[in-house]
Amino acid sequence: KDDALGGATGAGVRVGIIDSGIDNEHPAVAGAVRGWAEPTLGEDGSVTYNLQPHDDLYGHGTACAGIIHRIAPEAELYSVRVLGQGLSGKGTVFAAGLRWAIENGMRVVNLSLGTTSPKYFAEFHHLVQDAYYHGTVLVTAANNMPIMSYPSLYAAAVSVACHDRAAGDDPLEFYCNPDPPVEFGAPGVDVRVAWLDKGYATVTGNSFAAPHMTGIVARLLSSHPGLTPYQVKTVLSVIADNVRPRR
Repeated sequence: KDDALGGATGAGVRVGIIDSGIDNEHPAVAGAVRGWAEPTLGEDGSVTYNLQPHDDLYGHGTACAGIIHRIAPEAELYSVRVLGQGLSGKGTVFAAGLRWAIENGMRVVNLSLGTTSPKYFAEFHHLVQDAYYHGTVLVTAANNMPIMSYPSLYAAAVSVACHDRAAGDDPLEFYCNPDPPVEFGAPGVDVRVAWLDKGYATVTGNSFAAPHMTGIVARLLSSHPGLTPYQVKTVLSVIADNVRPRR
């Protein structure tokens, strides 16, 4: 793991966070957000993007951003707001946000959300493949319930759930799952995270495991910028804490 990550800080890596927005002034984020996008649908189905700074409507996005910033403090964060105050949104808006992240040079995108609607299967499959060929690593949280959820089930994405250990003091502790579709386990139990109103909360869920992996991927790409998404996943599977070194 030291060879893969070294002293990398995430410098030079653009990280998209598709969520409920980010409080860029929260101490845990510390002004790391470099850009914003908020897709909206017109009556005719067309998509427009508001690129003005926005805040967090729920706290979820700020929580993810704080985790990523802790692990990769020099990564450039981009907030793509697709979720509202009830932490819900439209699948078409979610897809538009992911499309924006892919087309605007994100090297890694954190997706602590998903859709269970079969009607979006083909669209998200196409977007995940598009991300792969653009060199964008998609880190996706598995659904907290044992149900089909996208895009975490696509092979080209990095799927993450929380492992059964408390977060503790090592945010870099993660495991490789030999029995996919969920491929990796990262801290997601009783994690202290940034929240609304400059506050903090203790939370549990796959949503908070994914940004741990996103931060690790940002550091990996900072240290080895030429890696493809496939190579990133391969390296992660080799440096996981439950993989014994070959003698």
